[in-house]
Amino acid sequence: MTTQSERSVDVSSSAPTRSQWLALLVIAGALILDVSSLAVINAALPAIGSDFRITGSTLQWTMTSYAVIFAGFLLFGGRAADVLGRRRIFCVGIALVTFAALAGALAPDVSLVIAARAVQGIGAALSGPAALALLTEVFPEGPARNKAMGIYGAVGAASFSGGMVVGGILTQWATWRSVFVFSFVCGIIVLVLGRISLPASRRSDRPLDVPGAILVTLGLGLVVFGLSSGGDAGWGQPTTIGSLVGAVILLTAFVVWESRVSEPLLPLGMFRSVPVRAGVLAAFLHYAAVIALLFFAPLYMQENLGYTPLESGLAIVPMGLAVIFVSSWTGRNLAKYGQRVFLVWGTPLIGLGILTWVLAGDTASYWALLPGILLMSVGEGTTFPALTAASLTDVPQHQHGVASAVNVTAQQVGSSIGVAGLVAVASAFAVSPQPAGQLPGYHAAYWAAFILTVVGAVALAVLMRRHGQRAAAAAPAEVVTDPVG
Repeated sequence: MTTQSERSVDVSSSAPTRSQWLALLVIAGALILDVSSLAVINAALPAIGSDFRITGSTLQWTMTSYAVIFAGFLLFGGRAADVLGRRRIFCVGIALVTFAALAGALAPDVSLVIAARAVQGIGAALSGPAALALLTEVFPEGPARNKAMGIYGAVGAASFSGGMVVGGILTQWATWRSVFVFSFVCGIIVLVLGRISLPASRRSDRPLDVPGAILVTLGLGLVVFGLSSGGDAGWGQPTTIGSLVGAVILLTAFVVWESRVSEPLLPLGMFRSVPVRAGVLAAFLHYAAVIALLFFAPLYMQENLGYTPLESGLAIVPMGLAVIFVSSWTGRNLAKYGQRVFLVWGTPLIGLGILTWVLAGDTASYWALLPGILLMSVGEGTTFPALTAASLTDVPQHQHGVASAVNVTAQQVGSSIGVAGLVAVASAFAVSPQPAGQLPGYHAAYWAAFILTVVGAVALAVLMRRHGQRAAAAAPAEVVTDPVG
């Protein structure tokens, strides 16, 4: 029997064709649309609040409604892509994101803005898993796919910081509604090109597992809602406790159901793959640390250092540029060095970059912050392509949609837990409400993020090392070592 390692050696190293490059452009465009839809709204929040005269507790739902719905529908989106056809579900998702953006731009009150953001979350949950599954369909296993994964990873890792910059520019130079117009125009372009460049949909006769979809959508939705509520209203509030308890009950029921149904929404057997488990863990750690820093960075720069919203967004530009460069290099070298090297060494680099911000005070120059930004970017650029590839390793092609959904779900849950947890740490160590009094809290949060990434890197090293030892023991002597490390 031909092993995965043998297949990786036999694959041709021919360059991608023009049609493959166009497909990759569309898939990367969809990723930009999905990720930046969460980021571009950041800079517009004060303007939205001022325009509609609403308080912070209401305003935060313009962010939270997207995150809650996005996380809740991801697994269903992945399954729908595998069953109903990837291009079809991709286009449906992009259409929802696009036309919900138009509705947000025209919204006469904040309730419609929040509703539009929720619909965008559904669209992103449908298009995201379908996009990654389409990438593996367009690019066969081998050097071409590794290169495509590197580009895809670079785009994904850079989209959030890029979205913050675009949001700051549009809000400062136009109005907050221009942020939604930007998403609408990008969505139209992706939708048109997707119809002509992506492979045609193929339906499957497998059922969708509607009961499983309901259980996991409600369960994950309650997880994100509970974490958001805890960070905003307090962890002892009945709403927070009730949401998290309800999430545990629903997700436990989901696992029990999935273990018994003949055609599960989430085939639990995919977690037998060590790279899949490592990819999920790395995705959680990556977003728990990175998104948490990106949450604190604008607050610190604007409140402590006196930056404008646009300046704080531009300060993150080197992160996006560095991530693009490093991710592209990582994608080209994944097969050579293996996923393990990039996951184990890239994860603590993220934490170390964050930790350097502990040295920054109320009068820090930008040049004191830049080394940490660049170091964290190197960690991002090495881990994101590797965790993306790991999430699909040893998973059958017909399950790539749901496998990518699992990985993106880990990213969203990681970002939610990371922000909520590190905000709680920062609040506990803050000495006063003034910006200078908040700084000790920020430093404590940076230490917590660093410790999280180091512990996670050790766990990844042990996990992947045992997998490599078992693979080497099981492989014939003449077979090349499995590139997952």
